[in-house]
Amino acid sequence: MDRVAALLPGSDNRSPEMNMKRLMSVLSPSVIVPEPDKYYVFVYKAKTPGATYDQHPFIVCTNIYKWGFTGYNFHWEGVRQYSWAEVLTNLYEVSDEELNSVQRLPIAKIRRS
Repeated sequence: MDRVAALLPGSDNRSPEMNMKRLMSVLSPSVIVPEPDKYYVFVYKAKTPGATYDQHPFIVCTNIYKWGFTGYNFHWEGVRQYSWAEVLTNLYEVSDEELNSVQRLPIAKIRRS
């Protein structure tokens, strides 16, 4: 079941923040620790001064560590590191059926810390 498809109409006219808020509301419930090979969205704030980062990552988790986790970020098209302290929300799992819809939803928010 694709819970995200209903969010797509009109999403190009909404801010990434509004799209992300709406997305997280339909993806509930959330988790605190991701599982490898599963897809997630969450809100993140990088700690490295001057770093460019994606505040609304859409990832497939690759590994879990004591300090955080790594994941392939679909907005960056590359693997990134996410430390626990900088993850501002729980992680919202995206099902296989929802991948295409989430990729089409404009949630990317590239920031500089």
